[in-house]
Amino acid sequence: MTAQLAPLAPGAPSPTRSTPPPTRLWTPSRVLVTRSAAERPHGQRILARLEAAGVSDVELLPGDRLPNLRGDGDRAAFMRAKDTLAVVVPPPSKRRLQPIPPSADWRVDLAEGCPAHCQYCYLAGSLSGPPITRVFADLDEVLTGLDGHVGRGTVTSGTLERGGEGTTFEASCYTDPLAIEHLTGGLAAAITHFGTHDWPGPVQLRATTKFDDVTGLLDLPHGGRTRLRFSVNAASVARRFEGATSPVPGRVAAAAAVAAAGYPVGLTIAPIMPVGGWREEYGALLDAVAAALPAGADLTVECITHRFTPGSKETLLDWYPRTKLDMDEARRTTKRGKYGSVKHVYRRETMAELRGWFEAALAERLPQAQLLYWT
Repeated sequence: MTAQLAPLAPGAPSPTRSTPPPTRLWTPSRVLVTRSAAERPHGQRILARLEAAGVSDVELLPGDRLPNLRGDGDRAAFMRAKDTLAVVVPPPSKRRLQPIPPSADWRVDLAEGCPAHCQYCYLAGSLSGPPITRVFADLDEVLTGLDGHVGRGTVTSGTLERGGEGTTFEASCYTDPLAIEHLTGGLAAAITHFGTHDWPGPVQLRATTKFDDVTGLLDLPHGGRTRLRFSVNAASVARRFEGATSPVPGRVAAAAAVAAAGYPVGLTIAPIMPVGGWREEYGALLDAVAAALPAGADLTVECITHRFTPGSKETLLDWYPRTKLDMDEARRTTKRGKYGSVKHVYRRETMAELRGWFEAALAERLPQAQLLYWT
């Protein structure tokens, strides 16, 4: 994966305490664009952005089928897939929105896949096939079709605990939208639609990121209807396991910048790991956030402990064979879903210790924050 230093957009403000400095952005080595995607307005906008970004290897396919990208299973094949961006039109079934508890009422997919190299990657157990990043070119149709879902959710809208959030739409279930925003513009388009559209009821767009290039989002007419959350972690966890992402201090600065621009913001503390010195490291993280955020920031927190499945462990060990990530089933408790799914989580006593500390630390260091859930 190649990286380049992102230039400031013409007329953009110089970096200040409220505007993070330029970040390192992903440049795919190969881009595949299907015929139907190239015909869509959003697909054409993406092509223009790719040209402006200097991406040279852009292949316009004669049809709508991607070439075989599986390779021979070696490390080089994995890296080629990770460094490939595909612009496609998904099947109509993708537009049938699904609930995504505990995050949001509905999942809205702007893309699938992520260029980062997190060694605990949640997508390893969720997406099949080679790990390319697929961007969906039907964004305009997706956004205009959301009205019928307002007020019909079961995760936030209609609930006593979180009804004040309105009907929530999660845009980062299977991707990090900010990681590819400089190439797609999809997140900005979604934010603008949510902020300016005449909705039949209260709504909120939600997105989580491990990146910090928010300059292009600060002046959008968001209307307070998008909550941008920043995935953060203990310094040692981020350093060891979150490859090709923005440094945590940059994410914290980005959170402060979007909060200063009037956005509701959030922390997704994930995946929480009881590494050596975890109290000190997570305490330092919360202190840094408290020092950075402007007074009165609308802040939520989501706490997610590390877990893995048999399938995700197999995939992750294939992707990152030298990882030091602890995936020892003997040190975990097995949780079984109602459809037979298996998940390995921390033991009850570890979970209780972690949860007790975080709830107390958040109340002390970030008293204005609303803890949405612990899992």
